[in-house]
Amino acid sequence: MDTAPDFFPTVNTLRKEHNLPPLADDVIRLQVSNGGRALTRLALDIPLAAVDVDNASDGDTDELFFEQQRQRLLDLYVEHIAEKSDLFPGIIELLETCKQHSLPWGIVTNKPRLYTEILLERLAEQLPILAHCSIVVCPDDVERTKPFPDPLYLAADTLKIPAQDCWYLGDHIRDIEAGNAANMFTIATLYGYIEPNDKPENWQANIMVDSAEEITQLLTASLST
Repeated sequence: MDTAPDFFPTVNTLRKEHNLPPLADDVIRLQVSNGGRALTRLALDIPLAAVDVDNASDGDTDELFFEQQRQRLLDLYVEHIAEKSDLFPGIIELLETCKQHSLPWGIVTNKPRLYTEILLERLAEQLPILAHCSIVVCPDDVERTKPFPDPLYLAADTLKIPAQDCWYLGDHIRDIEAGNAANMFTIATLYGYIEPNDKPENWQANIMVDSAEEITQLLTASLST
């Protein structure tokens, strides 16, 4: 899912509350896959080296302020979830192919369940194909999230399918690391959120694709053999 557009007004609203100028959509998009903490840093112009809020001690005022602002960002995000999110081009056709061949598919995400469920519920109103999602695994469901394979194993076990018989699609190195650790067939999706310094060719995915159409073609060919 291309969820980045929902974060454009989210981040810029928080910036406006701190009298900071708006950021370009492309700048925000680059940080979406890095999660709420990275987006909060971006919104508040906090460089990674400026304040080590990730390792601050209990009661640290900088950490307290940061956590308050991170929660404010998430509250703003709830207001905008699914306003402009959509499936990447070609994904509907891929999911329709799965449906036609009775192939289960699911979502393994590092997005907390609260926001994942709101997103899916709202998008399902305009994208009925999402109702065919067989499994959703969020970080709330496991002790170790991606890049560990735990959530992928949970998804496969729930579907009663051997992990080695699953394909896992991802646009971040942690996706591919998790998929490889679970012995799944890994597909690096270059149409996703690839940062300028990323080197997907070094992620050791089984294959890389530029579009979802390529995955559908690969799936169709696999089913015909």
